[in-house]
Order: sequence, then C-alpha cells, then structure tokens
Amino acid sequence: MTTFPRQSYATDLSDEQWELIFPLIVLPTGGAPRTTDLREIFNVIYYQLRTGCQWRLLPHDFPPEGTVRWYFHRFKRSGLWEKINDHLRRAVRVQAGRGEEPSLGIIDSQPVKGTRTSGESGYDAGKKQGYQAPFSR
Repeated sequence: MTTFPRQSYATDLSDEQWELIFPLIVLPTGGAPRTTDLREIFNVIYYQLRTGCQWRLLPHDFPPEGTVRWYFHRFKRSGLWEKINDHLRRAVRVQAGRGEEPSLGIIDSQPVKGTRTSGESGYDAGKKQGYQAPFSR
C-alpha cells in the first residue's frame, strides 16, 4: 500500500480502488506543475463525504481546503463523478454475471393524498385568529 506522510484514515483509497479510478481522470495539460497528489485529493473528498465535516474543518494533515475544493468542483463540472459511478456500476454488474447495462427500468411513484375538504388547513401564527372581514357592498 502506498504510504502518505500523514496518519492513515479509514476512508483512504486502497491501491486496488485507486487503480480502478485513476484511468478515468483526465486533467488539462500545460500550466504550472501539479504539486498535490491526486490520490490524496480523492482521499480528502471521500473523508469529507463520509464524515460530513465542513470543508474548513478538515484535518490539518490534508492538503489545503481551497485546493481540494477546486479539484472537487472541477471534477463535478467535468462529469467525472458520474463517469466513476457508471464505470463502477458496470464493473459490479459484470462481476455478478449480468450485462453492463440494465435491460429494464421500473419507475414507481406514490400517489399523494389530497384533503377531503378544500380550502385552508393548518395554523398560521402570523394571521389574526377570529377576524372576519366585513362584507363589501
């Protein structure tokens, strides 16, 4: 397993997991050389996803918050998260002996019940209770 200059977290990608994801990442060429390890970026994103912590509260042994957020939003705009999900879904289906793509889709909807009486229901604390507008002639 690859070692990082920090404590290992339960959310860190294994070597096998990284080998599945890495070929899907397409980065632009040119510009300044990247100084942050992409695998570490994914480790931070998965840590944040799993723990639900705020970006600014990530542990200090991770790359800077701004760097991680920049990559996260770049991957989101490029469709990388959907691409990874589709790739992994296909792999799981093939491993289970099924076709890569589902052959049938089922859409289920639950009916919404309406009230038996029409009109207002419930209580609005902002309205004056018991006030009746005078009839206009």
